[in-house]
Amino acid sequence: MNPFLRNMGILALVALVIVVLNAETALATASILLRVAFFIVIAVVLYLFWRDVARHEIATWGTRKERVFYAAVALLIVDAGWWIVRSPQGRNALISIVVAAICAYVGVTTWREQRRYS
Repeated sequence: MNPFLRNMGILALVALVIVVLNAETALATASILLRVAFFIVIAVVLYLFWRDVARHEIATWGTRKERVFYAAVALLIVDAGWWIVRSPQGRNALISIVVAAICAYVGVTTWREQRRYS
């Protein structure tokens, strides 16, 4: 049997079981929990990277540059959390993307400036 058809059949069977058992609420709950868990996993990985590698380098920067960098990272984390929890659409999604882009620009620019003078 063609693998594509087999996989579509499995997907159809799972969808049928969800509809027959009226498990849409449980599926929505599981989806929300997976979103939150994914956000937590990404945050833990970034924290471990920061703890092992970046913290020592950032500590050598000037106070103002360090605060700007950490503020950009904190705002980016809040923005990502808002995106995961609220799932913005339309104008709110555009604002969220613009804020994330500005945070990334400020963080990368600050990091590159400090790397250039080291």
